[in-house]
Amino acid sequence: MIYDTIKLEEAEGVALITLSRPEVMNALNTQMRAEIADAVRQAGRTARVLVMTGEGRAFCSGQDLGDRETAANIDLERVLRDEYAPMLNAIVDCPLPTIAAVNGAAAGAGANLALAHDVVIATESAFFMQAFARIGLIPDAGGTWALPRQMGLAKAMGAALFADRISARQADDWGMIWEAVPDAEFEAVWRARAAHLANGPTQTYARIKTALRGAFENDLDTQVELESRLQGECGKSRDFKEGVVAFLEKRPPSFEGR
Repeated sequence: MIYDTIKLEEAEGVALITLSRPEVMNALNTQMRAEIADAVRQAGRTARVLVMTGEGRAFCSGQDLGDRETAANIDLERVLRDEYAPMLNAIVDCPLPTIAAVNGAAAGAGANLALAHDVVIATESAFFMQAFARIGLIPDAGGTWALPRQMGLAKAMGAALFADRISARQADDWGMIWEAVPDAEFEAVWRARAAHLANGPTQTYARIKTALRGAFENDLDTQVELESRLQGECGKSRDFKEGVVAFLEKRPPSFEGR
């Protein structure tokens, strides 16, 4: 697929997707959603970590409502099922660790696009906003799934009902994201985090994701059984053997992602 609304770059195991519609604050349209899903799937086959960020002053302002005629007649149920769901599933099911590097405003579906990633790192000047109620809608793009899991029901309910701006620092304090960092340090921090994961035990990371997500649905016995199976698989990997040898030799491990 040729990308017109995003950019995809890959270097040293890091796949970087940049949302590239800065003139509309990287608002999501049909083409962008399809391109994101395709790029995520492609990165999952070739890279060892995936990073998504935005071009310009925003991460993503949500659904593109610039075309008033289209906005007034949009079939939201169809769009969510046919366009958003494949994009979100591509991110959540990606076998790689995924990072949302939130460089600015993340509003509506744009906020929830960020929250679909495994780790969210935001610049301190960024903010998150569940703006849906302001136009008579409920949080979508996976927001009603992610918010109560990541920040608890009380904060999720307030965020959805009041549609207030949540600063990156608040989001960090509330457990909504991994970290908020000073603007001047933002790019250096997310690049260092991405490099760390790109040099890590990739297959182990995939199993960590499976295990932690399973915890929300499983009872203790089922979860321990899942842990046991996944740990057994990790124990057969080359990276586990390298990790043990490196520990005994008192040196940093050299993981291959296998």
